[in-house]
Amino acid sequence: MLQKVKLSPQLLGDYKGVIPEEQYKSCQKISRKLKGLKVAHINATAQGGGVAEILSSLVPLMNGVGMKAEWYVMPPPRDPAFFEVTKGMHNTLQGKPGNFLTEERRKIYIDHNRFTAKFMDDIKPDIWVVHDPQPLATIDFLKEKKSKKVSRIHIDTSHPNKGTWNFIGPIAKKYDRSIFTMEEFVSPDFSKDKVKIFYPAIDSLSEKNRKMSASVAELIVENMGINITKPLVVQVARFDPWKDPIGVVDAFYKAKNKIPDLQLAFLGLMIASDDPEAMRVFKKVQRYAKGDPDIFLFAHLDQIKDYSISTFVSAFQTSADVIMAKSIREGFGLVVTEAMWKGKPVIGGNVGGIKRQIVDGKSGFLVNSSDEAADRIVELLQDPARNKKMGVAARRRVRENFLMPRLLLDYLKLFEELVH
Repeated sequence: MLQKVKLSPQLLGDYKGVIPEEQYKSCQKISRKLKGLKVAHINATAQGGGVAEILSSLVPLMNGVGMKAEWYVMPPPRDPAFFEVTKGMHNTLQGKPGNFLTEERRKIYIDHNRFTAKFMDDIKPDIWVVHDPQPLATIDFLKEKKSKKVSRIHIDTSHPNKGTWNFIGPIAKKYDRSIFTMEEFVSPDFSKDKVKIFYPAIDSLSEKNRKMSASVAELIVENMGINITKPLVVQVARFDPWKDPIGVVDAFYKAKNKIPDLQLAFLGLMIASDDPEAMRVFKKVQRYAKGDPDIFLFAHLDQIKDYSISTFVSAFQTSADVIMAKSIREGFGLVVTEAMWKGKPVIGGNVGGIKRQIVDGKSGFLVNSSDEAADRIVELLQDPARNKKMGVAARRRVRENFLMPRLLLDYLKLFEELVH
């Protein structure tokens, strides 16, 4: 059985004055034509990761403008190896080499998609939006044929492993439309008239993204054992090799040569049920840090005491002197947008969707190595005036491009195209 995620509607009017007026009016105009449209989203997990975070705000907003939007999560896999398989698919689609997709792993993947499709047939929406590779193959087993099918691939598929892509690509092409985050992620053999490019977005009204006072943020951070009188570098990201946590530690130590009292905090709480790799990466980073008292690793929910995850993350993003997102592959990286919305320039890896968010030298920095990251850490800490100026530019860029109603507008235009 599919798990339905229950959410209350969010009114578009609540964003009036926050987003650009033209964007607001466009959402109003197109949504009038789509009232009553039944849309069903499906993904692998209800919490943890950017997809769940987006859907928790996008689905309520779709309902708020008059559609009948629902969000479903795949049933628990009967074979516990399913998420090991899909995590491996994720990594190889982002370029990890090797012959990962054995016949046995393909069977595990296909069997759970066949099982999931049985329950999807009962929903009967006008449009299905299928998020990421985990439920992608359900299209081969759906008996109900009337609904339009949209695939939304959130990961960086610019340099996919050929073995995995040769398996996944033909499945993705069966959808009526395929949404990617960047043009570079689209395989040249996709039909251009079936491809859409949507940038992800954050919800300015959510607990994590509402303004938090500096004093409250500092109190929470201090309660986590951080010395708030010393400079703090923060990376908010899963413990994942593509987030380059080892490279972040290297950058921290190089910057610490010039700023001896520097501290580093990793916020990588392991809450996503579809990421079995996280614990292995966490232990690797833990060994690499060698118990350094200036490196703080947050991986377990019991470490954040009575605070919600959103409050915990917001406090660190608000209090950080420098925020990093040093990915070596990245579909988009919502944590970059979140930090920029809080008026923080971000030092991000010069890859994927991070390149679309940060204007290098104006709203943050793009880096290609730990050495470059270290130099930028020092630069931001030694020039507070420039740090602040770049933070203002960062927040303005998010307002214009990366807030939730803009993503709603992208979907409204697509749905209008599909049903009219």
